[in-house]
Amino acid sequence: MGDLGVAVVIEDDDDVRNLLDAVLQQAGFEVHSAATGRDGVDVARLRQANVITLDVGLPDIDGFEVLRRIRQFSDAYVVMLTGRNEELDTITALQGGADDYIIKPFRPRELRARISAMMRRPRQGAVGEPEAPVGSPPEPGSAAAGSARRAGTVLHHNGLALDTETRTVALRGTPLGLTRSEFDLLHELLRGTGAVRTRADLVRVVRGEYYREDTYISEADERAVEVHIGNLRRKLREDPQDPRWLVTVRGVGYRLAPKRAE
Repeated sequence: MGDLGVAVVIEDDDDVRNLLDAVLQQAGFEVHSAATGRDGVDVARLRQANVITLDVGLPDIDGFEVLRRIRQFSDAYVVMLTGRNEELDTITALQGGADDYIIKPFRPRELRARISAMMRRPRQGAVGEPEAPVGSPPEPGSAAAGSARRAGTVLHHNGLALDTETRTVALRGTPLGLTRSEFDLLHELLRGTGAVRTRADLVRVVRGEYYREDTYISEADERAVEVHIGNLRRKLREDPQDPRWLVTVRGVGYRLAPKRAE
């Protein structure tokens, strides 16, 4: 097995598949490949993949159905590859359990950086359950009025408790299953003392250090953040007319809702 574990490439284009094989081998993975969706599911199960790259347009079943089948038995990190810059593709991939997506043609360095960033934020939980991601440690200093209250490693706000040490989130004592990206975004807003975070700011939170201040932020990147925020609101059962946690600042981004009396 490679130093980083097993990677499975599910891609019908020979040139792209060979490129992905080479990039992942150079990164330190043991790599196995499949040219169809059904074969890809079998290889991912047999090889117990740690990372999977998955093409959306496959000759037998599409990548979204492959993703659905893989998620029944594996919590491997999945990066979707698509040649279409369509919002629906992004939404479908992320809501279906993908960890990331890349538009073709992709840059090998970017693919390696994104996979490396994902693997530095390990999952917790069993197969089939959403991962409880790692949040970065809270900034020092007292919280401003109306912002999340800190208690050790836990941030509290309007009945929500986010623990950066155990990587868990609970709403009025009930655990929430959040993805890595959802956790990181919620953490960023909770520790932001009510300040507005632009969509570009939040893209950098999700993408990690690969996206520096001078890195171009695409519309697809910003749409992905919107999808994650939408998923967060759904899991929080947020009332869009009277938000308790996530407030949209039109044309800019998002901020934390004011503190309420409990």
